[in-house]
Amino acid sequence: MKRIGFIGAAMAVCLSLAASLAQAAVTSGMTQRAHLRYGSRPSLNDPALRSSAALVLDLTNSSVLYSRHSDVAAPIASITKLMTALVVMEAGQPLDEMLAVTVDDRSFGKGSSSRLSPGAQLSRGDLMHLALMASENRAAHALGRNYPGGVAACVVAMNAKAHQLGMTTAHFVEPTGLSDENVASPEDLSKLVIAAAKVAEIREYSTDSDFTVQVGRHMVRYRNTDSLVSKADWNIIVQKTGYIHEAGRCLVMQTVIEDRPVVIVLLNSFGKRTRVADARRVRRWVEATLVAHDTGTAATT
Repeated sequence: MKRIGFIGAAMAVCLSLAASLAQAAVTSGMTQRAHLRYGSRPSLNDPALRSSAALVLDLTNSSVLYSRHSDVAAPIASITKLMTALVVMEAGQPLDEMLAVTVDDRSFGKGSSSRLSPGAQLSRGDLMHLALMASENRAAHALGRNYPGGVAACVVAMNAKAHQLGMTTAHFVEPTGLSDENVASPEDLSKLVIAAAKVAEIREYSTDSDFTVQVGRHMVRYRNTDSLVSKADWNIIVQKTGYIHEAGRCLVMQTVIEDRPVVIVLLNSFGKRTRVADARRVRRWVEATLVAHDTGTAATT
């Protein structure tokens, strides 16, 4: 009888201990859910991006919020035009100088269409405006052709600037982005975005929603290739889209999220509208995880 009593007492102690542990777990879970709900410790869940490579950088303290294959070089398509604009601006050439589009500015193949016919006369500033805002390939090539020393010198300057910015994976062979040999990693593109955002003209031209120029006897209206610039709930400082088959849909930008400057790099997004959808996913995700970001935590895949 004493033995049975001892066993019963031991079982009672174990059950009591188990109940205490269960209650502690429930309490802990409730506390954790409260933290998640009220924002003191949000979860760093994957934002479920459809871009093959990505980088999200908080410039407030230069911390990486999210990265996916961010150190791998890949074709960057018309993101190239940011570098073209940057070296043209640094060359100090007058933006009001009139330049002619010529047959040399024509490119052939998918993605090379243009509404700038040979013989069209536009200012250097207008050509840069169209190159950055509407991703106009002939405009970008004309900028490079009229660079001191021509296209070859422009490409040399682009690679030299990449080296200066610490873009160790970047390489450029022409100024438009139509070549898949123009490559860089998301980490390197974030450096380009930051540098481009320091130039007032690049900020203004790249984020304009539409722009009309005279081509011959006609007025031609262009629209921004990035629909987000016209959205009232977005504050975009600088941006550039890109697309060729080898690069997929690309988007880079510096924007403001919850009063913080944030750089977003998205490469090889799946689907025509996915880069914009991914940008929205990034924004929602950053808004939900800013407090966790304050702790210095980053998510990587």
